[in-house]
Amino acid sequence: MHKAFSMKHLTLIGMMGALGSVLMLFRFPLPFMPPFLSFDLAGVPELIGGFALGPFSAFLIILVKILIQLIISGSKSMLVGELQGLMLSCAMVLPAAIIYQKNKTRKGAIQGLIAGALLCIITAVITNLTMIIPFYINLYGMTMDSIVTSSHSINPLINDVSSLALIGILPFNIIKTAANCAVTLIVYKKISGLIHKYL
Repeated sequence: MHKAFSMKHLTLIGMMGALGSVLMLFRFPLPFMPPFLSFDLAGVPELIGGFALGPFSAFLIILVKILIQLIISGSKSMLVGELQGLMLSCAMVLPAAIIYQKNKTRKGAIQGLIAGALLCIITAVITNLTMIIPFYINLYGMTMDSIVTSSHSINPLINDVSSLALIGILPFNIIKTAANCAVTLIVYKKISGLIHKYL
């Protein structure tokens, strides 16, 4: 088997995917943010895997995380939420991994993380407004007004769809992606040494 897909390599992919699924179990809402958004650090092992093993391995880590989550918890959204999760993880992790592979320096890591974070934030706003919210409206017979109202009860500045996007969804995803990227930047070098020693 090629070194890139050795048993040790595949074991690391499985371990990082499993770690991501464990971190998903500890997700929680943020104060003043829409109640349907949950914060977690599951992106950290995905980003570390992308930096250490490459973008394709990062994609496999993301798939493993989602599959384990489906086995543990099932899907409460007929796989729509999982599809969005796949899109957001890929948007954040793959650009970061690709850029870092071309420039394996701290500067390259920062550039990759910024590119991935920006793409993820944009994707999150678009998919929440075009996929997630419309899905739950149809599934539960809700209206956009009821979603805005529930968000308004937590953050009085949210009064319509525009403010939901700009004051709710956008800042939440800025915080979430920034936290995942910052933690990755802090711990990557130490963990990457262990990974490459293992490989």
